[in-house]
Amino acid sequence: MSTSQNIQSRGHGSESTVPVTVVGAGLAGSECAWQLARRGIPVRLYEMRPEHSTPAHHTADFAELVCSNSLRSDELSNAVGLLKAEMRRMDSLIMRAADHNRVAAGGALAVDRTAFSREITGTLESHPLVEIVREEVTEIPQGVAVIASGPLSSDAITRKITELCPEFDLHFYDAVAPIVTLESVDMDQAYLASRYDKGTADYVNCPMNREEYEAFVRELVSAEEAEVHGFDDGGVFEGCMPVEVMARRGEDTLRYGPLKPVGLRNPRTGREDYAVVQLRQDNADGTLYNMVGFQTHLKWGEQKRVFSMIPALKNAEFVRYGVMHRNTYLNSPGLLDRYYRLKAEPRIRFAGQMTGVEGYVESAASGLLVGVETAAEVLGLPAVDFPQETAIGALGLYISQGSIGDFQPMNINFGIIKSLDYRVKGKRNKNAEISRRSLGILEELLQKEVFRIEDHS
Repeated sequence: MSTSQNIQSRGHGSESTVPVTVVGAGLAGSECAWQLARRGIPVRLYEMRPEHSTPAHHTADFAELVCSNSLRSDELSNAVGLLKAEMRRMDSLIMRAADHNRVAAGGALAVDRTAFSREITGTLESHPLVEIVREEVTEIPQGVAVIASGPLSSDAITRKITELCPEFDLHFYDAVAPIVTLESVDMDQAYLASRYDKGTADYVNCPMNREEYEAFVRELVSAEEAEVHGFDDGGVFEGCMPVEVMARRGEDTLRYGPLKPVGLRNPRTGREDYAVVQLRQDNADGTLYNMVGFQTHLKWGEQKRVFSMIPALKNAEFVRYGVMHRNTYLNSPGLLDRYYRLKAEPRIRFAGQMTGVEGYVESAASGLLVGVETAAEVLGLPAVDFPQETAIGALGLYISQGSIGDFQPMNINFGIIKSLDYRVKGKRNKNAEISRRSLGILEELLQKEVFRIEDHS
């Protein structure tokens, strides 16, 4: 990682002569500002609220949780639990506030959202190296800038981002297909093949007989859909038509569409099945598969209920459910490097949901990585280069090195973390071992100089 010409530094432990500007005090921006300031780097943090609010926000506090108050599982057998553990070891402000303000939620980490946001706001407002500017940013700031304005960015800054990143799509509604883990697919009910035996047997095929198919369609057409704010039917192309909408066009529509059995011969029967759901590999490690043609905006519980009616998916683990959303994120693999820097203009970095990370914790983690790596650059220190064996590194590498042509937002999951090179019996045991390995690697990384922090508060 080369030091930007736009950054001046007096060395480790001293203040940079040029502050880093962070646009947006959400989860990612707040975490990024904290990681920079605690390393002695002045930060100018812009937040347009309360002068300019959004339809989803209700307060002027930083890191406001606009949806659920849950940060999901806190267990190391869950990938988001591992990500939180890594963030705690790097003194994440978001995790500190969450732990201080947690409420009872079983194995999940849930918080008093008001107290949580107030603690983060107070911590940053009282830090001597953080300058808070309560106004809307309408231009990309000069110098080193982190854009963490989120999916509800103002029209003005969105236009500027669009000029920088022509692949930033503003108004296209997209229905995304679910993704399952390969190990959760019942292969006694599925088989590997490609249609008409073209190429290699790359698809996992999940057959249904007539009775199973008809029952599936009945439940699909009556399943409850999620509300999509501002949704306009004219903004959806036929190529991403939700599967439940296709099913309503006629009982056999899916059998002539994404569930067509033509060209697929079941090796167990020697015949074509009545209908076939295909799964296609979704990551390089072959641990995740997406449901081909199953774009949907059903409620997540309904997706689990209805899609589990497919015999081979009766015990499927969904690492991402289908959603319909405005396509307001970057095509990050073509635009950003592993440090979330804009390849065409590295002084500009992005953090948060706009990069394609999905979820509260993932957004904060991206801000943490950007803050730490930017601090290393400012201070003239080696980059950390979080590896794929860590959750925070795997997330950054997915964002920067995923598929440019079909990039979609993703929650952290074990499927994008580097697999073990040895066998561990049992899924929970395997995940726990991946977490143990990840935290061991992180402990070694924490010996790097950028983590030897003086007290600047």
